[in-house]
Amino acid sequence: MADVKLGINLWSQAGDWPSFLEAGRRAEALGYDHLWTWDHIYAIFGDPYQPIHEGYTALAALAQATERIRLGLFVGANTFRNPGLVVKSAVTVDHISGGRAILGIGGAWFEFEHDAFGIDFGEGFGQRLDWLDEAVSAMRTLLDGGEVTSSPAGRYAFDRLHIAPPPVQDHLPIMIGGGGEKKTLRIVARYADLWNVFGTPEIVARKDEILREHCAAVGRDPAQIERTLGFKPTIRSTVEEAQRAYADILVTNRTPASRMEGDVSVWTGTPEQIAETMVGYRKVGFHTFIAELAAPYDAETMDALINVVKPMVEGAPVPG
Repeated sequence: MADVKLGINLWSQAGDWPSFLEAGRRAEALGYDHLWTWDHIYAIFGDPYQPIHEGYTALAALAQATERIRLGLFVGANTFRNPGLVVKSAVTVDHISGGRAILGIGGAWFEFEHDAFGIDFGEGFGQRLDWLDEAVSAMRTLLDGGEVTSSPAGRYAFDRLHIAPPPVQDHLPIMIGGGGEKKTLRIVARYADLWNVFGTPEIVARKDEILREHCAAVGRDPAQIERTLGFKPTIRSTVEEAQRAYADILVTNRTPASRMEGDVSVWTGTPEQIAETMVGYRKVGFHTFIAELAAPYDAETMDALINVVKPMVEGAPVPG
C-alpha cells in the first residue's frame, strides 16, 4: 500500500502577506510534502475584488522562505502566460528552491478575471484544452532540454526555443488538474507526473478508469502518474466546533455559505470523520491529499491533519 502524502494549498485571497508566508513555513515545519498556491488574479470565492496575490511571484517567495517542501501552482492557468515563459518561471523557482519545483498547469476556467485583465479566454473550454495540449507538449520538451518550433497551425509561434539554465532536477514534474474525460485526461496520460481531481470516491474512481484507458492508448504506464485529491478540511474535536470554525472562515473570505453548498470537497468534522473519508479515497487508489486552506490559515486544522488524521489513515486496513 502506498504511503499517504499530504500537501497544503494556501488560498491567496483575503489574507495578508505575513500570514500567508507564516502558513507556508508552518506547513514545512509540520512535515507536509507539498506546498501550493493558486494561480488566480481575481478572488474566486465570494467577492472577486478582495485582495489576492499573484501565483508565480508568491511561489518564488515561498521557495526562498523554505528548505525542504515541494512547491507548485494549484494549478497554473495556461491562458495567462506564454508556455515558454511558464517553463522559464518554473525553472527559476526550481533554482531558487534547490530543485523542489512542480509545474502545475490547467486549461483555466474563470472567465471574469480574463475579461477584467483583457486576457484571451478562447471560444470555449474545448479550444482552451487544445491550447493546453499544445502547451504541455512544448513544456515537457523544454524542461527536458529540448528545442521547440511551433507548427504553422498551432496556437503558439515558438522559433527554435530552448531554456537555459536547465532545471536543477533531472526531471521537473508536471501536475495537471482537471477531470475532462475526452481531452484533459488524454493530456494527463501523455504528460503528467501528478494528476489532481475533485469529486466523490465514485466519481474519481470512474475518472481513474478512463485515465487508464487513455494511458493504454498512448502506451503510458498509469503507475507513473501520482493521483492527488483536492479537499477543504476544517478539523476540530467536535462537529459543532468544526462547523463554527468553517463558518468564520467563510466570513473572512466574504463567501456566503450557499456558495459552498453541494461541494463534496468540503470536509468539516472530527479527526476520526476526516480519516474515515480519506480511507474511502485510498480504497480507490488515491493516496496524495492536498488540503486547501483559506485565510486566516487554520493552524489547528494543519496540525490535526498531519499529526492526528494521517496516522489514523495509515493505520486503517485498505484492500489491495
